[in-house]
Amino acid sequence: MKELKKISILGMGLLGASISLAATRSFPLAMVSGFSHRRQTRQKARRLQVAGEIADSLDQCVREADLVIVATPIRTFPVLFSQMLPYLKSSCIVTDVGSTKQLPHQWAKEIFKSNIAYAGSHPIAGSEKRGVDFARDDLLFGAICILTRTASTKPSALNVLEKFWKRLGCRIHIMSPRRHDRIFGHISHLPHLTAAALVYAVSTDMLPYAGKGFMDTSRLASGPANIWTDIFLTNPKNCIEGIDRLISTLEKIRTAILQKDEKQIQRFLEKARAKREAMIAAKLKRKELF
Repeated sequence: MKELKKISILGMGLLGASISLAATRSFPLAMVSGFSHRRQTRQKARRLQVAGEIADSLDQCVREADLVIVATPIRTFPVLFSQMLPYLKSSCIVTDVGSTKQLPHQWAKEIFKSNIAYAGSHPIAGSEKRGVDFARDDLLFGAICILTRTASTKPSALNVLEKFWKRLGCRIHIMSPRRHDRIFGHISHLPHLTAAALVYAVSTDMLPYAGKGFMDTSRLASGPANIWTDIFLTNPKNCIEGIDRLISTLEKIRTAILQKDEKQIQRFLEKARAKREAMIAAKLKRKELF
């Protein structure tokens, strides 16, 4: 990928800084430039050497970039798209690593028009930790990366992004923004909502007695509130659909418990267990789990 001479990453959180480290390792001839609007984060990123350059301004970061990756909270995208536009060269490709995709595609179409190539990216990697301190250059290795495209997405840009993420160790799946948001509304956004609701529903005086099961089940609730608020508000339809389906399922098992319907309870638990075991077996087969 000789065409990538400068790779710019906006946002030096866990994911942005990890991408920066991985890109620095995987593209040794490219300049990797990072930027954060927080001065303290920029200083920390320089000290940790997460990029070849930590720019002091957005325009410095994106000038002459061949690829710009936006790794900030989703609702900052339209402002950043508008701010960077005057400084982007015509051959630049812009992508983002946000967890919802329909709105980013809409914003990119309105702001970039046909002047700048855009496609969505969503590397399925990370943790409940946050910040540049937890960045790792192997965070993306073996991860799925979803690329999203519409009818107006340039095939050449999609091709470059596919090669880029593969070089960082990802396995690529391509789909529409609409399908992406429906899938992840159920398998990512709903689990976070559920974990947060579980912690919220339990009395504080009970928590000292929590064991590993509760700790594992509630782990997602440790995620950053600002990031997840953006996700829920940019994918409301699918989040609500997931909540409604979960409530319906809980109502059914609630009725079975109330009626002491042992067979129904066991059937419910066994179906859930078997469904999860099949998922784990498939992921092991594809070497997604080790």
